[in-house]
Amino acid sequence: MGSRLRLASVNVNGIRAAYRKGMGDWLADRDVDVLTLQEVRASTDDLEGLLGPEWNVLHHPATAKGRAGVAIASRGAAQIHRVELGPDDFDSAGRWIEADYDVDGTIVTVVSTYVHSGEVGTEKQDEKWRFLDAMTERLPEIAAHSELAVVTGDLNVGHRELDIKNWKGNVKRAGFLPRERAYFDRFFGPAGEPVEGADGSTGPGLGWVDVGRRLAGEVEGPYTWWSWRGQAFDNDTGWRIDYHAATPALAERASGLVVDRAASYDKRWSDHAPVVVDYDI
Repeated sequence: MGSRLRLASVNVNGIRAAYRKGMGDWLADRDVDVLTLQEVRASTDDLEGLLGPEWNVLHHPATAKGRAGVAIASRGAAQIHRVELGPDDFDSAGRWIEADYDVDGTIVTVVSTYVHSGEVGTEKQDEKWRFLDAMTERLPEIAAHSELAVVTGDLNVGHRELDIKNWKGNVKRAGFLPRERAYFDRFFGPAGEPVEGADGSTGPGLGWVDVGRRLAGEVEGPYTWWSWRGQAFDNDTGWRIDYHAATPALAERASGLVVDRAASYDKRWSDHAPVVVDYDI
């Protein structure tokens, strides 16, 4: 890897299907150094076979076959990787993997995560709360471990009104609940300072940076997910739920944000678009 680290993150919605629809062509042209994947839904052999021998693959499959699954693929080998998240009785399999990479003598920590989508009033939402709690505990540990760290992936929460086209219609739905958004207020709030969340709760800020929002500015989107149904894609009625959340030191080195939105509905190979950022290491 060179001193420019191009990091792409994408929920592939099943990598075998994504490759059948053209993901390989996208990747071949994108000059990516590290690729983080969510919802892999395949075996490690499948993943390595599709990506090819030039990629070093770390894969954390879900407990249930054919569900979830996160991976990090890189041009160079990782020094170390970890997959544990949350308490011992919490099943985070297929949803969290972190790895350290040596980029010209500098260690960069990269995480690929797939947060539960949730559903109000169900066990799915309870699992999402537990996952967000586990992230709240883990983020400061990662920052203490590595000054240059980034958590990427499908976090399944639109943080602000700018992040969802139809936000008014989604305030009571998983993905834009005030309580969910309050976690993100704290993730991205000033480190150690009390932060009032969207639900009125208060907690300490963790000091991480929403790289996508910082680079895009105060604009609607750029959206990263659109429903397959109806005219959502054609009308750009989307959600920005795929993130690069970085430590301040790494966020300062970020540039060139691009959401690789497909040229047309029939060219899509996932319901998410890759989020690509260059980091000057």
